[in-house]
Amino acid sequence: TFAVDRVSPYRILSITFTNKAANEMKERLEKQLGEGALEIWAGTFHSVCAKLLRMHIDRIGRESTFTIYDTDDQKKLMTTCIKELGVNDKQFSPKSVLSEISRCKEKLVDVEEYRRSIKETDIRRFTIAKLFSMYEQKKREANALDFDDMITLTVKILRENPDILQKYRDRFDYILVDEYQDTNKAQFVLTS
Repeated sequence: TFAVDRVSPYRILSITFTNKAANEMKERLEKQLGEGALEIWAGTFHSVCAKLLRMHIDRIGRESTFTIYDTDDQKKLMTTCIKELGVNDKQFSPKSVLSEISRCKEKLVDVEEYRRSIKETDIRRFTIAKLFSMYEQKKREANALDFDDMITLTVKILRENPDILQKYRDRFDYILVDEYQDTNKAQFVLTS
């Protein structure tokens, strides 16, 4: 190529929203850079976070051998929580409760912050807070994460560990986020 002052592939982080887009990006980079492309971190938000979490999750008292729960696993776990709490699953369907939890995590709102935001008269949200807490506890006991945890826990690690944050700030001079306008708060904070 005709590049002047070429950037080391090691200094590039490239994030997309889908596996298909990530694979296409990796293929293009490999064509352009050859073996140098292997030094680029390129993947979805979740795959990049999984990589970071496997290396650093011990910093927040978790084990690197965690399991990642898919949508079915999440629904099964929430169904268990609903039954154990004795809540009506017609009023609190697993899907609706998980959607509320996901919205919280996308805003980097944890269980305690969610609980503090509830008005005393809001019985629905108070019940969701109990389910949210139980769900998080059961995942922790199973050494499992859901998809939203992958981003929120990575942000937590970076916020609580200045040395790790600095390590990646020093490494990545260039960050590409495909479809950046579609990022939520947690993804924005992560890339920032």
